[in-house]
Amino acid sequence: MQRQSRLKRELQLLSTEPPTGISCWQVADNMEQLRAQVVGGSGSPYEGGVFSLEVAVPERYPFQPPRLQFLTPIYHPNIDTAGRICLDILKPPPEGAWRPALNLSSVLTSIQLLMNEPNPEDPLMADIAREYKYHRAAYTATAREWTEKHAKPRDAAAGSQKRAETAKKPRPGLQ
Repeated sequence: MQRQSRLKRELQLLSTEPPTGISCWQVADNMEQLRAQVVGGSGSPYEGGVFSLEVAVPERYPFQPPRLQFLTPIYHPNIDTAGRICLDILKPPPEGAWRPALNLSSVLTSIQLLMNEPNPEDPLMADIAREYKYHRAAYTATAREWTEKHAKPRDAAAGSQKRAETAKKPRPGLQ
């Protein structure tokens, strides 16, 4: 019951006073499954990109952190190819820094900040972290390329056509 009322308040606040470049909403009537979008920050290689995330809210929220995963591919040292995120506030103590005082807004804002300022000292993708540290121009170029390819909004007609083509393709493992 506490989780439900808290989530309602948090979602209401996110819809009426969202942090800049962040949105979050319920999937159908399911309070456990949410979707979020984070816009890449100005001056970062993700600028202009719209990145979608899946948010799973555990039964013990806010005493356990939500689980977030990028649905949009992103080239980043702290986000792996499956969309998992390495961020201390997404882990409970003693390994992490999650506290019940944190909320979805603060988590999504922290993810947006992480996108703009990667932490190469605690990477999920060691090769991207090395590139970020020692070949910043190559990292920036690749991150911009991925943003253009995967996260830039397309015109409605092109997006509908692409979704239709994707829907026709058989998904691996489902044949």
